[in-house]
Amino acid sequence: MVRPDVDSDCLMKADPRRATAKSEPANSMGAMAAKDEVERSGSKFSQALEAAVRLPGVRINRAAYLRNALKRHCTDEQIEQAIVGSPAAAGIPFEIITEAANTSIKYETAKVTGISTVAGIPGGLAMIGTVPADLAQYMGHMVRIVQKLAYIYSWPDLLADEGEELDEATEGMLVLFIGVMFGAHLAQSGVTKAATMISAQVAKKLPQQALTKGAIYPIVKKVATYLGARMTTQIFASGVAKVVPVIGGLVSGGVTLGTFLPMAKRLQKHLASLELTKPDLRPQDDDIVTQEVVDDDPQESEHASSDLISEDKTH
Repeated sequence: MVRPDVDSDCLMKADPRRATAKSEPANSMGAMAAKDEVERSGSKFSQALEAAVRLPGVRINRAAYLRNALKRHCTDEQIEQAIVGSPAAAGIPFEIITEAANTSIKYETAKVTGISTVAGIPGGLAMIGTVPADLAQYMGHMVRIVQKLAYIYSWPDLLADEGEELDEATEGMLVLFIGVMFGAHLAQSGVTKAATMISAQVAKKLPQQALTKGAIYPIVKKVATYLGARMTTQIFASGVAKVVPVIGGLVSGGVTLGTFLPMAKRLQKHLASLELTKPDLRPQDDDIVTQEVVDDDPQESEHASSDLISEDKTH
């Protein structure tokens, strides 16, 4: 029998097994709650991305874009080679590619800033499913600039025709591109891995298996979770601006200009640094691998150092 004058904390100190038994359920519940929050963050971003891709005008036709972006600088023959292969394979000078990329960034930045200003005014935009319409629109322009920069820097087609569902591999690649825009170092690693695999293929296409099952897949999951958390923070931040009509809209537009432009430039800088953009480093016909290159060791990416997810503050 326990004496009434004995404090319960003393009993725990006397018998540490009781304290351990008491703390274990709490630790377990905390771990489960943390895991649930991580999964919710990734799911939030996936929902926003899927909503954005469904918006009219978000999907960019690769051939049409390359024709329009290169028509003032290249011959018809060069342009067709760029469409069939890539701008790098067509031998298009890097200065022209850079100019085309800069033009696309300016265009999309102007468009997304205007949308953000309207969205900042109460009643300007509503909801698209469970995703705020202004967020979906903003994400839509992110997906647009991702496609344009990817295509001009020699990546293969990303999105299918309007109306078709977003497949898992393409969604994973978009997650990585947007992660680079947000400055996640781990996303840069994933994009670099994918670019290396694409360079080794005859028919240039996304490395489907690596993005959905292989070494890049764990990176995609971690980056999606990171982006979901960032997205939630930014929704709350932009919500403050909507308290004041008109002025709130102008503030939202200014914030968008200050964020979208440097994020697009960050992606441009990373894509421009990859070997995929360099004609002299592309594999020769005799050396090209005809099958998809797959890294069979996903553990390396799964256990990547946590500091790789840290943000790159440079523009």
